[in-house]
Amino acid sequence: MCSNFKDAALRFASGVRAPECTSGISVLSSISVSDLSISLSLPLEVEYQDKNTYSCVLNNPISNQTTHLDINTLCHTCADSVHCCGPTEAVIRLVLSALVGVATVIIVVYEIRSRRAERDQANIHTSGLFGVEVKSVSVTEGDSVTLNSETELQTHDLIMWTFGRPETLIAHINKKDKIFSTSDVPDGRFRDRLKLDHQTGSLIITNTTTEHAGRYQLTIKGRRKITYRFSVTVYGVFGVEVKSVSVTEGDSVTLNSETELQTHDLIMWTFGRPETLIAVIDKEAGIFSISDRRFRDRLKLDHQTGSLTITNTRTTDSGEYEVTISGMTEITYRFSVSLNARLPVPVIISNSSNCSSSSSSSNCSLGCSSVVNVSHVTLSWYKGISVLSSISASDLSISLSLPLEVEYQDKNPYSCVLNNPISNQTTHLDINTLCHTCADSVHCCGPTEAVIRLVLSALVGVATVIIVLYEIRGLIYKRCVRTKEGVRRSLRNNWDL
Repeated sequence: MCSNFKDAALRFASGVRAPECTSGISVLSSISVSDLSISLSLPLEVEYQDKNTYSCVLNNPISNQTTHLDINTLCHTCADSVHCCGPTEAVIRLVLSALVGVATVIIVVYEIRSRRAERDQANIHTSGLFGVEVKSVSVTEGDSVTLNSETELQTHDLIMWTFGRPETLIAHINKKDKIFSTSDVPDGRFRDRLKLDHQTGSLIITNTTTEHAGRYQLTIKGRRKITYRFSVTVYGVFGVEVKSVSVTEGDSVTLNSETELQTHDLIMWTFGRPETLIAVIDKEAGIFSISDRRFRDRLKLDHQTGSLTITNTRTTDSGEYEVTISGMTEITYRFSVSLNARLPVPVIISNSSNCSSSSSSSNCSLGCSSVVNVSHVTLSWYKGISVLSSISASDLSISLSLPLEVEYQDKNPYSCVLNNPISNQTTHLDINTLCHTCADSVHCCGPTEAVIRLVLSALVGVATVIIVLYEIRGLIYKRCVRTKEGVRRSLRNNWDL
């Protein structure tokens, strides 16, 4: 850019030929003025590698001033140096370079973590939570049982044994730090009964009782993650099988006696250890009695079979139940009841901007979410009976969220389902409520926009009232003026008379 304040002609040229700005000896461009005190400016573009000579000439009829272009000074690219840029631009470039470096590091770390997560997920599906074979193990009460890891521990292996649902840590091994630790559950059922094999990580339960029946899980973390599950059944001293029963908190559960009562049968139901009598039936005497306050008004007896039903279940109802039927022979059944927290109802929300027109976006963005406090749950989007997407979690107290995009005019039925192995909760999508375009209605807008619309409507109403009052007042004023003038005219006429 060539500029100056003169009464003159300004030319860009290559070469020099006074009184002109030339390229070589050719005039490239020029501008002339005849006014005083005016700013002249003339642009020029050249290639960075151009070897021609350029000059800018300011001249009038009697003199001229020439400035030669140093293309190497003004027109290098700053590709390999920073000093060519101004201090502000240099700082900006350094900051941008640093940001690019940080972004590169973040991307590399993210890629590494993503690949590791994919590898772990592959391990999970081959030998992890959702693809693990459950091995059934039976033992007679009082005997010992070994849950085999089927491996030999390596130096960096980390072993964790858990029991029940929700999972409670009962043993862990850190081979590198030489840690071999066992721990009890809150009710003390494993006290002094657990042993670990230091070579394989296998778990040994000694002096078993029916309370040790349930699910055990072994997780080995080393070069890869391996998971094993065991379902342990403990038979009583007379070979009584313990039946596992799961129920959702608040629901009812029936413990079936699997028999039909005879006239002389005596039935006794007990709970926990030590055993507490909670119900008794004496068919001959016509006695059907419930005697424990823990289950006040929540126990029911089937008078035909002697089965026991627990209504409105609570977490305190977990434990071992035993029914003994004494008649021609004595039969005993045992039940291990576990309570699961009730699943919450998933919530569907619209993530699309409020009151957007259908022309701005053809899709409605939705999200289904739920905060769960139970383990092993799956959140899924369904289109009819087909699963579109799903996400699973095995941890407690986790927030799950799953997005979905549908067209505004989509007529297919959609639903969001939260489920675990024993129950599910479903929310159906009302696409007309969440995904309309708000073209002709106000109620679809968010609360803030609705308030703004109401305020604007109120202001328009107030303005309208003011204008109407102003017009009425103007009409009244004009009428009053005409009336006064009529009175004056009448008085003047009477005075003249």
